[in-house]
Amino acid sequence: MKEWKRLLKSFSFAWEGIVFTFKNEKNMKIHCAVALFVCMTAWLFGLSKTEWFIILIAIGVVLSLEMMNTAIERVVDFVAPEFHPLAKIAKDVAAGAVFVFAIISAIIGAIIFFPHFMALIS
Repeated sequence: MKEWKRLLKSFSFAWEGIVFTFKNEKNMKIHCAVALFVCMTAWLFGLSKTEWFIILIAIGVVLSLEMMNTAIERVVDFVAPEFHPLAKIAKDVAAGAVFVFAIISAIIGAIIFFPHFMALIS
């Protein structure tokens, strides 16, 4: 029983991290809005299970990377409250990781949605 309480508590901490990131990071709100739009569009186009799988993985990775970026930014700010070039590099690299996968996700989305869009307009 103690293990279940500990597991539930860990889920609670994870949920708090998700909520914190959503409330405090503009980019997380943007990613979530885009994800919602993509999911609604995927539903309207009737994507296959495989296409849904790929889309959901891309969304999950972008959101997870945004949360890791937030964690890195907060730790860097805690450890180095004053400007330091290495702190800047750590924050920039973490943000870059999100950016790279966001671009890859947009390309994945274009590859998946383009044929459906072309079928709709023809």
